[in-house]
Amino acid sequence: MRQTAPADRTADGRTDGETSGETDGETGGENVFGLITPEDWFRIPLLPEERRTASVSALVKRQFAGVDDQPVLRRQAEEQLLGAAEAGVEQGGVVLYLSFLEAAGIPLSASLLISRIHQRFDSLDAVSALKDKGETALVRLPAAGRAARRRRSERTRESRRLGTEFADTIVEYFVPVPDRNEVLMLTFSTPLEPIADSMVELFDAVAGTLRWQKTAQPTPKQATQTTQAAQTAQTTQEPRGQQA
Repeated sequence: MRQTAPADRTADGRTDGETSGETDGETGGENVFGLITPEDWFRIPLLPEERRTASVSALVKRQFAGVDDQPVLRRQAEEQLLGAAEAGVEQGGVVLYLSFLEAAGIPLSASLLISRIHQRFDSLDAVSALKDKGETALVRLPAAGRAARRRRSERTRESRRLGTEFADTIVEYFVPVPDRNEVLMLTFSTPLEPIADSMVELFDAVAGTLRWQKTAQPTPKQATQTTQAAQTAQTTQEPRGQQA
């Protein structure tokens, strides 16, 4: 299993969308989620677009390493992955994981889309709203606390396009974000209906690692020092655009 730590940040200190929302000054920072996934689950940050495209390109490069005579197949794979990532964005997704696990040489296809829902969470209301659309229950995650869980089957557009007789198995978790009127939604999916129960056990294990951490806010003294340093740098910088 691979840990996606709360400190997994970009160069500018942001978390590639793995936050609950804007900084809340009264609570001391952002609610950042962390998750532990299997080693062969590839993580694609969906925002911003540049990071999404770069991650897809890196995945395609890894999958086609040493294969230089399949340019058409490579291009098709990249287009398919970009399409899946863009579909995730349209659903409010911030991170997409794709499984490249194998067992006895057989790919264990699966995905995890993490999305944000900007509304207040009430566990009883959530279960009531979802009860007619699958197996729904209230659960408590070890670190993240209460959540609503739903398992359902669905014939997706992709499965119909491929003509497969199996339906996708989907497991969804709706987890309230601490101190905010938001819900973090974890959507696991696999087309492997014959081994769906085993895949669901894996999904539940991954969901059980979800945790929250507050990011540290700079103290007033640190903020003042940063501002003073920036002002000093600006005053000492030589003017540009002037002719000698």
